[in-house]
Order: sequence, then C-alpha cells, then structure tokens
Amino acid sequence: MFKFIGAIIGFIFLGKNFFGAFIGFLVGSFIDNVTVIKKQISSKGGSVNDVFSYYQEHSNKNHEDFATMLIALSAAVMRADGKVLKVELDYVKTFFAQQFGPQFSVSHLQTLKHFVNSGEIPLDRICNDIKTRTQVEVRIQLLHYLFGIAKADGQVSDIELQLINRISVMMGISNIDFESLKNMFYRDSQSDYKILGIESTATDDEIKKAYRQMAIRYHPDKVASLGEEYQKGAQEKFQKIQEAYENIKKQRGLN
Repeated sequence: MFKFIGAIIGFIFLGKNFFGAFIGFLVGSFIDNVTVIKKQISSKGGSVNDVFSYYQEHSNKNHEDFATMLIALSAAVMRADGKVLKVELDYVKTFFAQQFGPQFSVSHLQTLKHFVNSGEIPLDRICNDIKTRTQVEVRIQLLHYLFGIAKADGQVSDIELQLINRISVMMGISNIDFESLKNMFYRDSQSDYKILGIESTATDDEIKKAYRQMAIRYHPDKVASLGEEYQKGAQEKFQKIQEAYENIKKQRGLN
C-alpha cells in the first residue's frame, strides 16, 4: 500500500515526473517490507488473541478444562524468570502423570509446549475465565500447584512470587489464602503463623481458633466431589496446616 502512496507523493513533490514517482515508489516499498517483517515477528508463536483462542479451544475439548487451566498457568510460571528449567518440566510431567493417570498423554505435553513457545500469555483473560468457571476451592488448588512448580528448583524466586501473586489476585483468591499458601513454600521465621492466617502476636486462644478455621477451610472434603485430581494437593495443604499448628504448639508449650 505504501509503495503506491509513496509514488503519488514523489510525483507531486519531486517535480511531477517519472523520477519523482520512482523514488516515492522505492521509499513506499521499503516501508511495506518493514511492516510485513514486524507483523511476522509479532505473530511468532501467536498473538494474544490467538493464544487465548487456543486456550478456549482446548479447555472446552473432551472435558479437559481443568488440565488446560493447569497447563496454561504452568507455562506462565515456568517462563517467569526467562528460562524453562528441566526440573520444572519434570515436576509438571510427574504431577500430571500422578493426577490424571492413563488420561495423561502426549497431547498434554504438546499443549504445554505450545503455551511455553507462544507469544504473550493473556493471563488476565485466562484467569478471568477460570474465575467464572470454578469455585474458590479449585482456584486455591491451582495456586498450590503453581507454587510447587516455582519451588521445583529448590526456591521460589521473587519474580515467580510476584507472578503467582498476580495470578492469585486475578483469580479472586483472598490475600489470607495467598499468604497461607505462599508460606507453605516460601518460608521464614513467621511462616507457621502465616499459614494459619495470623500474626505471631496472636494469643493461644486465637491460634487454636485460627487452626480450626483453616482446617475446615482447607479440609480435603471440600473438593471431594470434584474428582481425584484435586485430592492430593488438598491433602498436602491440610497436612501443612497441621504441621504449622504443631510447630507453634511446641514453641509455646501448648497441649
């Protein structure tokens, strides 16, 4: 398009002759070529809309919605620090094999590869889709799993933590739940208290009350009707809550 516009401009402003039109044509052709190259670069791996369309297609196919949700968010966390580590990939593969058993197939890995190699992953749209299609217990399970990927190499980096926090907010998970999950993987001297959703200044009675509330909130029975793939993570979280409570009881000499 620009080559013809350039030819007209060149003809008008460079003496209204063939030479002016020719120069304008060359300049316009150069602009056209640059535009095509930019489009090719930006479309490599798929545009944001293409990636989301791919997500929608697979999340509504053969009832694999939960698997696709996991895969899309997995790719985002794996890419967070600019490199995809083998230990992270192994964690994902092992998790899927354990969670989905015979249903886990090469197609899952191909879907993961597509997201990992794609352009920008539209997390806001994917998280909003997840938020509208799942209950909060499922979203908490997803977040727990993402922390597992981030911790696969031995530590949760700041950039991974920031991304998971962003995902948590976009999925509508409360800050208390986020902090509780975070401190199961990203520990410091206050982690046991934060897992229970309280401060270290809490009284003994407040600690007992917080434990009862979190034990109810994270009990595996909450996701019993959602399928076996949800159970392992729920059991792990429940165990972490019990461990945190036992640690605090030992520190304070509580019965």
